[in-house]
Amino acid sequence: MSIDLLVADHVARVTINRPERLNAIDEAHQEDLRSAWEAIEADRSVRAVVLTGAGDRAFCAGDDMRAEGTTGLEYWLDARPGGFGHLTLRDTLDVPVLARVNGYALGGGLELVVGCDLAVASADAELGFVEPRLGRLPLDGGIVSLARQLPAKWAMEVLLTGRRFTAAEALALGLLNEVVPAAELDAAVDRWLENLLACAPLSLRAIKQIVRRTGHMSAADARMANLPALIEVLRSSDGDEGVRAFSEKRAPRWQGR
Repeated sequence: MSIDLLVADHVARVTINRPERLNAIDEAHQEDLRSAWEAIEADRSVRAVVLTGAGDRAFCAGDDMRAEGTTGLEYWLDARPGGFGHLTLRDTLDVPVLARVNGYALGGGLELVVGCDLAVASADAELGFVEPRLGRLPLDGGIVSLARQLPAKWAMEVLLTGRRFTAAEALALGLLNEVVPAAELDAAVDRWLENLLACAPLSLRAIKQIVRRTGHMSAADARMANLPALIEVLRSSDGDEGVRAFSEKRAPRWQGR
């Protein structure tokens, strides 16, 4: 199996382990990723996820075109409901997902970045939807998701040029949260995880669920949406613990309930 999943200290680390293919993934590895997300969704101890690629050259170079063997029309007709890697359009993974972008994030690789909630990259990373230059399209969530996440002109710049962007350019466009030297990437990821784990896990689940599941609603309707994660927060003992810890001037001890 070339998709590694390691869970420790409330963090799930998912690694695409195909460095010899620049971590490009074929259909078998798409299914392995789907299995990883399902395992994480079933594990309530997980409070944050890190997605990355093995090695130091690529996060994910996208679809393994050498193994594809289908026409563009066949690919579109058999599109993945959850998007590329079963992540980009997924609305059931309620824990925060952080992309550790350690090199190329091209095509489907950028779709994975777009599907994550946060993204930190090494300064030598390159990102782009290169599909138009190959006569293809970023069909698995790239077009529709990017157009909803970025200002219109910036999204169209990424989608219509098919060019590769440096990490610094991607940061300016809003595709990334932070860019650091490659040697500092793991330290930056740890810092982001520390901030995520400092928050009540049920609160983060509810926030992500609200954002992901109310985008089609008016602000007023979204405010009143009776989402399961929201109700869980309002009834949780962690809500009392947060206020109590603040009053007692100490760090809260989250129980996730």
